[in-house]
Amino acid sequence: MPPKAARRSGSLGDKVFALLCQAAGIFVLILLGALIIELFIAGLPAFRAFGLAFVTSTDWDPVRELFGAGVSIYGTIVTAMLAITMAVPLAFGIAFFLTELAPPWMRRPVGTAIELLAAVPSIIYGMWGFFVIAPAFAQHVQPWIIDNIGELPLIGFLFQGPPFGTGLFTAAFILAIMILPFIAATMRDVFMQVPPVFKESAYGLGATTWEVMKGVVIPYTRVSVVGGIMLGLGRALGETMAVTFVIGNANRISASLFGPGNTIASLVALEFGESEIGSLKLASLLALGFILFLLSFAVLATSRYLLRSRLKV
Repeated sequence: MPPKAARRSGSLGDKVFALLCQAAGIFVLILLGALIIELFIAGLPAFRAFGLAFVTSTDWDPVRELFGAGVSIYGTIVTAMLAITMAVPLAFGIAFFLTELAPPWMRRPVGTAIELLAAVPSIIYGMWGFFVIAPAFAQHVQPWIIDNIGELPLIGFLFQGPPFGTGLFTAAFILAIMILPFIAATMRDVFMQVPPVFKESAYGLGATTWEVMKGVVIPYTRVSVVGGIMLGLGRALGETMAVTFVIGNANRISASLFGPGNTIASLVALEFGESEIGSLKLASLLALGFILFLLSFAVLATSRYLLRSRLKV
């Protein structure tokens, strides 16, 4: 047994360390609460002026001081959901290949290459999208989709209109590439956590690789996979510069995915520098920031809850 003085010294050090950790955690909560309160107070004049109609209104006229969040909320949700729809199948294919099909010598280089996509600055994605992807879409991709899918019943109206190259669809495509490494890395990590004995038992019963993935791996990791997807969704909701380059920045709701629009983040980035302190326009932009904060917080909180609940199983 150590001497009593050493035990008291170690006990004091543990208490100090615990207090410091607790203070750090409380500081994060205070900072988060301060951000929410500050955004709400700063945006309160807009909520008072327009009421709940601010959330659904499609007006954005600084001259007449009429502001609404409907168009930007619509653009934010549509681009984020389209990005998830594009990114998830590709991320699943990458994770499936890296964990089940790729030879050992290939797994690390390919996995590293996918993760490096997360290190590319968003403005680089935006410039690449504007100068490379948008012209390619305007010349090749969108005309083909308009000619072959635009006339179909039920969904054809989503793919009609002039092929400008920019718009909601292009913004969603860029977002899908940006969130791909986050979702793929999460899927790969959780797939590798499946106990080998489970998969070996399925192989021993004559299951194929896909049957093992469908019947063993996915059921075992489904909650964590959903959590990773929602983390990617949270990343897509708040993206600013990459979306601003390619979405068209028009304050209207278009039925076609090829039409221009905007998101909360892109609208704030474009209009914030022209807003005067104390103006209703500035309050409306801060109210938009508050709404975006609530959306992102809800998505990330849900994903963290799913991941924590999976760890407890």
